[in-house]
Amino acid sequence: MEYPMTIGRLAVAAGTPAENIRYYEKQGMMPEPPRSSGGHRLYHEPHLAQLSFILRARGLGFSQAEVKALLKLAHGSHRSCKRVQRLAEAHLADIREKLADLQRVEDALEGLIAHCEETGQTSNCPIIEALYRPIR
Repeated sequence: MEYPMTIGRLAVAAGTPAENIRYYEKQGMMPEPPRSSGGHRLYHEPHLAQLSFILRARGLGFSQAEVKALLKLAHGSHRSCKRVQRLAEAHLADIREKLADLQRVEDALEGLIAHCEETGQTSNCPIIEALYRPIR
């Protein structure tokens, strides 16, 4: 890869739109790149590495706040694998909770669909009726 590169080339290299790069810069997640005499951003290898870090973390479902915390830990003078591990464990617990919620939704929808198929009604749809039931 040839450096420095423009935001367009960085975007292609990272596989993300240039707008995302600008957003991460505004959020303080990406360091401000130097500029050319014409005012164009000039990106170097550390920018691509940091952008890759952000994109991988986001791909694992880490929130923006969690990514900022991970970046702080990665760049801090007192790197702590244990702190990173605790953050990842908390994230994994959230994912497991969401998976359990999704399993409950899947079970409920399967039940509604099965009930609909059993009744074979066309005018009084059991799914529509179930959606109108008061929440307990």
